[in-house]
Amino acid sequence: MPGERGGVFLLSAAGGSRGGLFRNLNLGLDLAGRFLFAILTLMTLIADLVFIEEAIYIYRKVPSSKRSILIWINAAAPVIATTSCVGMWIPRSTMFTDFTAAVFFAIVIHKFLMMMIKECGGQKLFLRRFENDRFKISTGPCCCCCLCLPGVRITRQTLFWLKLGTFQFTFFRPVFMFLSIVLWTNGNYSLSDLSPEGAAIWISCFVAILTIIALWPVGIMFQQVRVLLNCKKIIPKFALYQFVLILNHLQTAIINILAMQRIIPCAPPLSSSARGAYVTHQVLIMEMFLITLLSRLVYRRKYDELEPPECACEEDGDSKQTPKIIFNGAVSEDRLPGF
Repeated sequence: MPGERGGVFLLSAAGGSRGGLFRNLNLGLDLAGRFLFAILTLMTLIADLVFIEEAIYIYRKVPSSKRSILIWINAAAPVIATTSCVGMWIPRSTMFTDFTAAVFFAIVIHKFLMMMIKECGGQKLFLRRFENDRFKISTGPCCCCCLCLPGVRITRQTLFWLKLGTFQFTFFRPVFMFLSIVLWTNGNYSLSDLSPEGAAIWISCFVAILTIIALWPVGIMFQQVRVLLNCKKIIPKFALYQFVLILNHLQTAIINILAMQRIIPCAPPLSSSARGAYVTHQVLIMEMFLITLLSRLVYRRKYDELEPPECACEEDGDSKQTPKIIFNGAVSEDRLPGF
């Protein structure tokens, strides 16, 4: 998972000398290695420039109520690419760059939920559109197999609980990441120590539970609005969000496991775990670069606003029509002539 890519092993890999790993890593690069570093750095810079251009477009063309949310979501891939590039060049910074990426993406999860509500016209119009519907809670990642679960009525209270489910992750994830760094600097946190007495196993379990709880409301909301927001390309947007999530979490966890099991061999001055983090950074840069380009294609479009709910249209129509009474060829509003 982000923030847990084996940063603790990078200190010992340098042989105890401060900055030794960084110097050995760069001095030991052959022509192909330097070319790879240059290409990955260039890809990161291009991703950042594409995002800046997209942010300017959003700021100019998108209503103010949606600007910050769309900018946050579009920034997910460039931020992860940038932190991975810094971790690739400066291996000692891995723990801190992963902390930054993890905190940022925790906020993006909450922002994506808010984006779906905003695209429906905001909370009031959302509740008005679906006042007679129910949330389907038998969805992933918590209850995808529990098809017998009844639906939950869509009310202001249930919408609040969905928001709280994603917001808790934006609060607790930074807390656990900060605790991991504090324990790591004190020598009490090591991903290789998975015993019940170690802190890594407990922190990882708590973070995994919080992640599942945060992803569940997003899945519930997507199932509810995917038909309504099909004209706003919500399915490609959700797919890109899922790609970032899987690549930044599941892929990283798999590489870490392979490194801890020594399936990824060591390559001096890098240990197996340090090399796993090194490979993760390089792969993420390429993946996030592609996702940044795809995000620009998906989000850089103009869509008409959704039609207001039928009940709202009827109420507006009734309020605009003033009762008129014809009396002796004259038209009067709200009262008879002469009264």
